[in-house]
Amino acid sequence: MSFFIVILFFAMVATALSIVIVNQGTVAVITVFGKYQRIMTPGLNFKIPFIEFVFRRISIQNRSMELEFQAITSDQANVNFKAMLVYAVLNQEEQTIKNVAFKYMDERSFMQALIRTVEGTIRAFVATKKQAEVLLLRGEIVLNVKNELDETLEQWGYHLIDLQLNDIAFDEAIMRSMAQVVASNNLKAAAENEGQALLITKTKAAEAEGNAIRISAEAEKIAAQLRGQGVALFREEVARGMAESAKVMNEANLDASLILFSMWTEAVKHFAEQGQGNVIFLDGSTEGMEKTMKQIMAIQQLKDGVDVISANSPSTKK
Repeated sequence: MSFFIVILFFAMVATALSIVIVNQGTVAVITVFGKYQRIMTPGLNFKIPFIEFVFRRISIQNRSMELEFQAITSDQANVNFKAMLVYAVLNQEEQTIKNVAFKYMDERSFMQALIRTVEGTIRAFVATKKQAEVLLLRGEIVLNVKNELDETLEQWGYHLIDLQLNDIAFDEAIMRSMAQVVASNNLKAAAENEGQALLITKTKAAEAEGNAIRISAEAEKIAAQLRGQGVALFREEVARGMAESAKVMNEANLDASLILFSMWTEAVKHFAEQGQGNVIFLDGSTEGMEKTMKQIMAIQQLKDGVDVISANSPSTKK
């Protein structure tokens, strides 16, 4: 009876030791006396008790970690990086799982190698660039790291899914000097823009002023011509009227000086009404009026002579 109980007990222990449950997202590596034997997939699995052992459970899910490190540019500027690394097991093939399980002694050793490889790749790339270029090469840095690490990680059974450079910062002194350079460049650009705007404003103002002066001069020229023509016509009409009046008075045996006297009195009246206190000297003597009358008569005679010549010209006869 006791022997049966012992057999039953060992059977239960053997059964318990033969059952292996593998969680979703992981695989189990089985060894026999320390040598690789097979892979167990997620779910309920069985192994030979006391012969087969679970050497390692490997997660095939995506994993991430954050990195903080420093690099030096070709012009000796320190650059501080903060990055996030996303990686995973390459696939679930047997050789890939064997590489993941046996390439490194433990997970800690693999993580150390991965971090140092990423940092070394970025440092090597940054060392060929100047500080002014680094901030503009975020995408190129990530692409360079992926190209450099893909082959190496495949040998380890992993692949790099993504590398995000969350922060790229220089030392405080360099950041301050870069800010000063940017500020001075902005001030320079603002001064140039202001100068260009002022030049355009002055140019447009000068053009407008020149156009205004030209228009004003042309208007003044036309106005002066019109005023001159008006004065000439006025004088011509006055002379014609006075000559006709003198002629009529001579035919009527009247003294032509009456016309001058009438004009003189009208002028005095106009000066008195419109003069606004100004002093005007008039020649009201008989000699002055006779002199004016003779001048008017001479103008009329000259005009009559011009009319006669025009009437006798060939073009008129036609």
